Amino acid sequence: MPSDTVSEESQVEPVDQTVEVAEDDSRFRDPLLWPETTTNPVRIRWRYAISIPVIHLLACCVLIPWLFSWTGVVLCVLGMYVFGTLGINLCYHRLLTHQGFVAPKWLEHGLALLGVCTMQDTPACWVAMHRMHHKYSDTQPDPHSPLVSFLWGHCGWLMVVNRDFRNVNFYEKFVRDILKDPFYLRLERNSFWTVLYAIHALLFFLAGFGIGWATGKTAMDGVQFGLSLLFWGVFLRTVLTWHVTWSVNSVTHVWGYQNYKTGESSRNNMLVGLWSNGEGWHNNHHADQRAASHGHKWWEFDLTWQTVRLLEATGLIKNVVRPKVWSTDAKDQ
Repeated sequence: MPSDTVSEESQVEPVDQTVEVAEDDSRFRDPLLWPETTTNPVRIRWRYAISIPVIHLLACCVLIPWLFSWTGVVLCVLGMYVFGTLGINLCYHRLLTHQGFVAPKWLEHGLALLGVCTMQDTPACWVAMHRMHHKYSDTQPDPHSPLVSFLWGHCGWLMVVNRDFRNVNFYEKFVRDILKDPFYLRLERNSFWTVLYAIHALLFFLAGFGIGWATGKTAMDGVQFGLSLLFWGVFLRTVLTWHVTWSVNSVTHVWGYQNYKTGESSRNNMLVGLWSNGEGWHNNHHADQRAASHGHKWWEFDLTWQTVRLLEATGLIKNVVRPKVWSTDAKDQ
């Protein structure tokens, strides 16, 4: 039975997330080579090189008038919050990667399943990639620095085999704390996470088919409504959520402003900050990685942080890490 309290086993030791601050970050502005030690010789990662374009093409089908429904549009918008903000921002990033708060296992696992439904790989792989990004940010071992090229940082790196992320045996050293949990280890086996994505897509279609047939006149009404929910609520939402995440990797290391000198090219970008529900205040995040809030200034609105505050107020999570600068500012006043 789910518990309303946080179990002791959920309280893990925080991982090392320190960052060395350089006096002069000009060396990070020079173009980088690909991470040659892990991507050469170049080998295409066919699972991604095929699936990413295919799902983009499927998302474009929403332009077909027959597939339009207002319900599909609403599910797409809500899905970006439910699957993107809760699954990726809140769980994959701020909880699993940086341990910015503690949640009971039933809630943590439920949020992780939402993240799986964005088709951004397993929680362990995502966390390993992101921890590696922080450790080597904007230097050659960084998996997705846009200083290689903007397209590489945005999504090109996903389509080339990186030996550090080929399978769990390679990236396990970055996520030993995650893989201690059998739940996450199970998701790594036999690409089970892709099966879960397919199941959730099928559920969208079946729900739409049942509602459409029940409220319409024929089974074809069910097919039309089911496909509408599938293409809008799953495929288009998946693509939009991808680009939200990818823009943090690319845009916020190229354009924006810095509140802190962090020794790399991280930036706060207003547009990405808003459309990613807080992830785009990326320079703030690099300066204080464990903090569950990425918006440090009053104008840096962070919807993910507001969600954290709500969960904390209801007692569902605890040990929420606030930005260090907030306590520093309070002492100065």
